[in-house]
Amino acid sequence: MRLAGIDMAWITARHPTAIAFGELQNDRLTLTAIQPDLLGLSCIQNALESAPDLRGVAIDAPTIILNQSGARACERELARCYGGRKAGCHPTNHHRYPDADSVALSDWLAHRGHEHANPHATKWQIECYPHPALIEIFQLAERHLYKKGPVSARQQGQIELARRLQTLIQSPILRLIVAEEWLRHFSAEYIQSLRGRSLKQNEDVLDAIICLYIAGLFARSEPGRLFGHVDLGYIYVPQCHCEPKQ
Repeated sequence: MRLAGIDMAWITARHPTAIAFGELQNDRLTLTAIQPDLLGLSCIQNALESAPDLRGVAIDAPTIILNQSGARACERELARCYGGRKAGCHPTNHHRYPDADSVALSDWLAHRGHEHANPHATKWQIECYPHPALIEIFQLAERHLYKKGPVSARQQGQIELARRLQTLIQSPILRLIVAEEWLRHFSAEYIQSLRGRSLKQNEDVLDAIICLYIAGLFARSEPGRLFGHVDLGYIYVPQCHCEPKQ
């Protein structure tokens, strides 16, 4: 089963999007391709169209926005569960994002048969959010920090995140297999060499891989929680501990 995870920029023409593609076979999810630095909605669509027989897509961005102001109900619900663990999300509404690229992408996928949050459909899509997903997958006390702060702190955060992701090769739930050509994104030495845009690009790649892993868990019908409703806006968060036992 071919899957994709998308770390999508809010405004795709200004900021890059990254996509991780993978193949799910039983309890193995193999990372098969990475496309970073995609600018513009058409580039994202072209990248997805280039993946034959794509079954499922997990998107880190709001896919359904119906409220004019404030936060979506799914965001408020998720904040009640994860806000105390520093993993709430920013409010999304039409006033702030009147023509959200992520909604346009979701509609484009829907027109191509990708149903919302239905793992039994021939094709499907889900909205996800890496921060609470990482809390559940690795049983963290709170959000893992790797996106803000000085360069050294972001580097160290990425190194620790990459280390955790690499342990998933021995996961009792879903094994993450990474070919040698992609291992540089997990290398502490490589991450420490990055600055500025290059460091952000690697962050985007790791986020896309997390989204891909979430897609794999969803495809396998592993325990998960849907915050909100598929018709009004939702966020899917896996509820299974995937890290190997020590």
